Amino acid sequence: MAEILEKRPLTPITRLYRVDAPLVAKSAQPGQFVIVRVRDGGERIPLTIADYDRDAGTLTIVVQEVGTTTRYLGQLDVGDDILDLVGPLGMPLEIPVKGHIVGIGGGFGAAALLCLMRELRQRGDTTTIINGAREKDLLILNDELAGVCDNLELCTDDGSAGFHGLVTERLAQLIDGDGPGRPDMVIAIGPMLMIRAVTETTRGKDIPTLVSLDPLMIDGTGMCGGCRVTVDNEVKFACVDGPFFDAHQVDFEEAVRRNKMYVRQEGESKNRTACRKLVVGQD
Repeated sequence: MAEILEKRPLTPITRLYRVDAPLVAKSAQPGQFVIVRVRDGGERIPLTIADYDRDAGTLTIVVQEVGTTTRYLGQLDVGDDILDLVGPLGMPLEIPVKGHIVGIGGGFGAAALLCLMRELRQRGDTTTIINGAREKDLLILNDELAGVCDNLELCTDDGSAGFHGLVTERLAQLIDGDGPGRPDMVIAIGPMLMIRAVTETTRGKDIPTLVSLDPLMIDGTGMCGGCRVTVDNEVKFACVDGPFFDAHQVDFEEAVRRNKMYVRQEGESKNRTACRKLVVGQD
């Protein structure tokens, strides 16, 4: 079990949780994730580690309530226990390139940049974060992200905050030398279509690009095979070989198809619980 020490709303459906998990925090590294189970008989869901404090023994995760299990999690409050929290899982993210590193976060995916960009800045890299969302009220953790990078760029589709346009449009301007300048490396975390668009923006520009394929994960330990992805013509598993991969080697046509495989089942589960109160521990 992991006790919830802090719960903070970030958007109407997005919550930040800081939990007591000393063993996980002791070993956690940027890019890794945990598996959470909220109730007996419930599904196991992978959640990216947003931050960790080894001295305090705490772990920070950000959850968007989009399905049944995340809605169960949303009912828990400070002092409640998450039934199971296992990790850290996945391969730690290694960034051999030094220089100007640009991290791009879409929606709640921006949270995963916290610990990563902090470490890159501490090692001496110039760091830029592009935090994007449809509108300003969906941008999360702006203050925290500004504190771990040299330059924070906000992007909104409707122009309500920061740059008026897509994260890829602002990235293209940086590549052309605008603002803090051309990136030496790009890291993208967020919805599948966004990271695919980032990949195409940097393709052919001699800019190494890494993307997180965590949207593909179901089981998180390699047992279910649901996160299979083809990278450089080889079959990989996002949960055990990733979640980060060389973006320009990923077969995104396949990845997008696989990301939609369980949409019907997820919708059916959500509909079954839409008309009644969810109670943790009950069906």
